[in-house]
Amino acid sequence: MKKYLPPVVMLAVFETIAVTLWLTKDNIFYLFNFSYIGCSIALGMFLLIGKRKNARRIVQLLVGLYMLVYLGLICRENMQIEGFWYYLFTGVFEAATIHYAVAKIFGPLLFGRGWCGYACWTAMLLDFLPYKTPSGPRRKLGWIRYVSFAASLAFVAALFLARVGNIERIMFLAFIVGNALYYAVGIALAYAFKDNRAFCKYVCPVAVFLKPMSYFALIRIRCDKSRCVSCGKCKRVCPMDVDVTDNSRKRANGTECILCMECVKNCPKKAL
Repeated sequence: MKKYLPPVVMLAVFETIAVTLWLTKDNIFYLFNFSYIGCSIALGMFLLIGKRKNARRIVQLLVGLYMLVYLGLICRENMQIEGFWYYLFTGVFEAATIHYAVAKIFGPLLFGRGWCGYACWTAMLLDFLPYKTPSGPRRKLGWIRYVSFAASLAFVAALFLARVGNIERIMFLAFIVGNALYYAVGIALAYAFKDNRAFCKYVCPVAVFLKPMSYFALIRIRCDKSRCVSCGKCKRVCPMDVDVTDNSRKRANGTECILCMECVKNCPKKAL
């Protein structure tokens, strides 16, 4: 039963968040929202433990479509980084600010970049493309994410400084246009570099939040050196080029592990 402890703990964490926000914000939506996400993630973890082939994809669709279609398009909430800046500037701890606090700022201390592997609606689509493992060496283009991060901040700051009217409608339009742009750039990069996760590695501005916090993540892939035969298969199947055979927190691309478990599934000696 010990192997089922992680999904139980994850569900308990999200239920704690759900109940806390429901009571403190006096809004039952938060109880539904975080309970749904917690149950979806726990379900995926149970399916992974049961070695179900499409476990992670099921979670991606359950959470990704919920946030993109229901929260974004139906409820008209900008859950992209621009929405975070918007609520931050208005001084309101709602919607995108809560989402970022849980999933992308403090959450990574527990589960690293698990958001990228199981809940991101951009990666949800990109992971259906044919280049599931990188075909070449990693490029030194990570600086682009800082440009896109700064651009998103500058965009929202300019709206506030210019005192633009009907800013809520602009934020909704920005959500639609931003997602379309992310998908277009992500797909183009995937085919150009033959790497589904090229967008995540080089362009995604959210990584600016995720990377430093993921360094301290509690949930990590670790290698049993007594079993490892240095076959290199785990490195070849990793979509994020992480050296999972190195247990150090300074391992190559260690802050980019999305907990997809491909290395664990493909290790011939069960060393991970």
